[in-house]
Amino acid sequence: MSTAYLIVLDSVGIGAAPDAAEYGDTGASTLAHLAAAAGGIAVPTLQKLGLGCIPPLLPSGLPIAGVPAADAPRASYGAMREVSRGKDTTTGHWELAGLHLPDGFALFPPGPPSFPGDLLDAFQERTGRAVIGNRAASGTAIIAELGEQQLREGCWIVYTSADSVFQIAAHEETIPLPELYRACEIARELCDPLRVGRVIARPYVGAPGRFRRTENRRDYSLPPPEPTLLDRLHDSGVRVTTVGKLDDVFAHRGIDESRHVENNPAAQAAVLSLLRERTPGLVFANLIDFDMLYGHRRDARGYAAALEDADRFLGDALPLLGAGDVLIVTADHGNDPTFRGTDHTREFVPLLVYRTTHTGRPLGIREGFFDVAQSLAGFFGLPPLPRGRGFLDDAPA
Repeated sequence: MSTAYLIVLDSVGIGAAPDAAEYGDTGASTLAHLAAAAGGIAVPTLQKLGLGCIPPLLPSGLPIAGVPAADAPRASYGAMREVSRGKDTTTGHWELAGLHLPDGFALFPPGPPSFPGDLLDAFQERTGRAVIGNRAASGTAIIAELGEQQLREGCWIVYTSADSVFQIAAHEETIPLPELYRACEIARELCDPLRVGRVIARPYVGAPGRFRRTENRRDYSLPPPEPTLLDRLHDSGVRVTTVGKLDDVFAHRGIDESRHVENNPAAQAAVLSLLRERTPGLVFANLIDFDMLYGHRRDARGYAAALEDADRFLGDALPLLGAGDVLIVTADHGNDPTFRGTDHTREFVPLLVYRTTHTGRPLGIREGFFDVAQSLAGFFGLPPLPRGRGFLDDAPA
């Protein structure tokens, strides 16, 4: 069986979406702005695949410094517009897997307070610890501000963001990881009726002034409301392997094997290992560092360096693809590191589709990330999905 590799460059948007103004994101353009801020980026593999050919397709696409359009791109290239309501990880990945969320997830006000009193009362009663925070905040900033109080009092630091999230920060030496994870399970149960997208465990270590988050983060997602591409493949006997945090994003549904890692180097190494092992079916990977380490922290140069590292990974990956395989590179939302605030940005995402036996062609602007799911359903011989237009030769149009 051939293998499809779906690589999500988390938050690597390519220009403001038509509805960006509704999200306060007019003018955002992750790739163009970070490249300009870094004095250009060197991504020769992505350039040869056709990344620089995408901006001219967009209504107001900006050139990517250091990434000119390829004369004969090796991959088919286009951009995708998200149609679900939201600009978060779960919404983006679920739409890539075939879903449409017209109403989106519940959002909380920036506060304080952000969360309903009855929700926090129930959480405190069931976990046996008090809550501090209760507002929208940068995770690193609120830990720096309230971490010392947590060390003294043993309380939970609870906060949200512009996304649909209930985040719980806890010092690993004050509140053990098993207790933090159990508290997240309780919060997940309490948040289900409110349609909160994710409950996130945010553990950290260190002393006041030197706190740092660890890679023991866990995401607890609301279960998808209908079968995703992963469910359909798994139920049809097609092996599904996820890399990164996607097991959490899909509530562990429709997955045969998860290689759960929390950074780009580990995810890239896992994908290369799967390529060398010739693992059949779908390999679905998320590279999280662009978003987690650089987008939210507004570090354009760090973001650029991570992209250059990912480009070297893709350069190593391409020769390992078999004649029947397909590689799809895309993103789930934007996170412009030069934009105001610290939140995601509503943007088009790039689409690059590489097959050793095919020449590159323009794919235009796709209305809905679920075109990816429809294409992969056709690739694996599944019946057409409820939504989406395929862009592969063997996918329903």
